[in-house]
Amino acid sequence: MSTTHFGFQSVDEQEKARRVRGVFDSVASKYDVMNDLMSAGLHRAWKAYTVMVANLSEGSQVLDIAGGTGDLALAFSKKVGATGRVVHTDINEAMLRVGRDRLIDAGVVLPTLVCDAEKLPFPDAHFDVVCVAFGLRNMTHKDQAIAEMCRVLKPGGKLLVLEFSKVAKPLEKVYDWYSFKVLPQLGKLVAGDDASYRYLAESIRMHPGQEELKSLMQKNGFGHVDYHNMTGGVVALHVGIKC
Repeated sequence: MSTTHFGFQSVDEQEKARRVRGVFDSVASKYDVMNDLMSAGLHRAWKAYTVMVANLSEGSQVLDIAGGTGDLALAFSKKVGATGRVVHTDINEAMLRVGRDRLIDAGVVLPTLVCDAEKLPFPDAHFDVVCVAFGLRNMTHKDQAIAEMCRVLKPGGKLLVLEFSKVAKPLEKVYDWYSFKVLPQLGKLVAGDDASYRYLAESIRMHPGQEELKSLMQKNGFGHVDYHNMTGGVVALHVGIKC
C-alpha cells in the first residue's frame, strides 16, 4: 500500500482521491464566494496576471486543468476567438457542473470534460497552453501530472501553474494565524464546512515551495522554468516552456 499526504495526515493514495473529491463536493456551491472572501478579492488579480502571461492569440488551443468554476476558461475563451478552443476540465464533477453552468450563463459553450490530470485523454503535442490554477497541490503524483501536461503541449508550448506557495518570512506568523484560525471559521460561517478549509491550509504547507516546484517541472520535460511571486509569495505563477 502506497501512502501520500492529505493535508497533515498520511493516507493511502486511493483514500486521498476520495477525500479530495469530498472536499470539493462540499464547497462547490460556495467556492467563488469563499475565494473572494478569503483572498479579499486578490484571486481575481492573480488570475488576470495569469491570463496576461499566457499571451494567447486568435486560434490558440488551451487546456484548463482543475478548471472548476470556469473563471479562467471564460477569460481564455475571450482571447482565443472563434478559431481557437479552450477545453475546460476538472477531476471533480460537482465543480465542473458549477463551471459549465456559469459559462453557459455567460453565453460561452466550451468542451467540458471530467478527467484526471495524471492520465490526460488528449494526444501528444496538441495544445499551445496548459494551465492549472490552485489544483496541482491536490494531485497525488505531481510529477506524473506535470509530465502529462508536458506531453500534450506542442513544442514551444507553455505550462502555467498558479498555486499557493511559500510566503515571505516576515509574513509567516500572520499568515499562519489567518490560515489556521480565521480561514476555517470563515468556511464554517459561509460554506458550513470548516474541515475543508482546514485541509486547504494544511495542503498549502505540504505543497512544494517555489524552487522545489521549479525543479520538479524541469525534471518532467520543461527546458525553461521561471516563477513570479505575488502578494509576498502567498501565490506563485510558475511558467514552463516545452523545448
